[in-house]
Amino acid sequence: MRILVANDDGVFSPGLQVLAEVASGFGEVRIVAPDVEQSSVGHAITASRPLSYRPTRIGHFNGWRVNGTPADCIALGIHHWSHVDAVLSGINQGLNLGNAIWHSGTLAAAKQAALFGVRGIAMSAGALETAEEYDLLRPWAAAVLRTLLSKQNESRLNNVNFPANPRGIRWTRQSVRQYDGKVVPGTAPSGRVHFWFTAVPLEGVEAGTDRWAFAENYVSVTPLRLDLTDERALAHAQAGLPFDDAQIPRIATAPSASSTEPEDVIEAPVASSSRRSAEGSDTETGPEAPRFTSTIKFPRS
Repeated sequence: MRILVANDDGVFSPGLQVLAEVASGFGEVRIVAPDVEQSSVGHAITASRPLSYRPTRIGHFNGWRVNGTPADCIALGIHHWSHVDAVLSGINQGLNLGNAIWHSGTLAAAKQAALFGVRGIAMSAGALETAEEYDLLRPWAAAVLRTLLSKQNESRLNNVNFPANPRGIRWTRQSVRQYDGKVVPGTAPSGRVHFWFTAVPLEGVEAGTDRWAFAENYVSVTPLRLDLTDERALAHAQAGLPFDDAQIPRIATAPSASSTEPEDVIEAPVASSSRRSAEGSDTETGPEAPRFTSTIKFPRS
């Protein structure tokens, strides 16, 4: 089994090496992680500049540090290492419970794997600081991986959160009723007003959720999916909530066998992507967009 390990805390986070060492018991491991901390960047990808990376030894693993986001790391890792079986992201320095998954770079790495058709598993813990603290989670991480990496597991995307002293492992659902984000204003020494976006403690948990499991000192394992469609709302809307679009003029299109010509037709001009030069040749209206490139040869296998 080929396992790609990433995170959002940066390539030298203690939780990254601990997770890689645990993962090595299940297959061949490579590390591709951000060169600096990318916490809470969500599922951002870098499209405005080229990406680059460089080899970095992390313990006894081959690692590559990327000047991009967690999602960038997974895209490059899967591109350069064929037949990746699983992506593990973490162990994050901080929990990713409930609605925190919308902001999480740790989750984004696992989601990016799922977008590529690869199993993605995100792992997070409380604000642990040292490798020794993460060492206590090794047997729990291994137990979780034995189940999630098995052929019997149908879920392709999972979110895992560890309390400091677990007393068991539970399947959970995402807690979504409360949001802990808050804007906090402040004043700089210069007198300029600024703002911090931070998280505040939440009170009360719903049984069976990831927050409940953490409060009860259980490891929380939550299966997720990429499809965000609200099926109940969709069914209700399709059954009795039509759009009032009958009187909107249509733009002419080529007729098809299954369509009829609308009564009201507006002929719209079609913009050209090129212009004629004085000599009569086609000239592009703008420069070609930069290509997604990397500057160091990454070993293929």
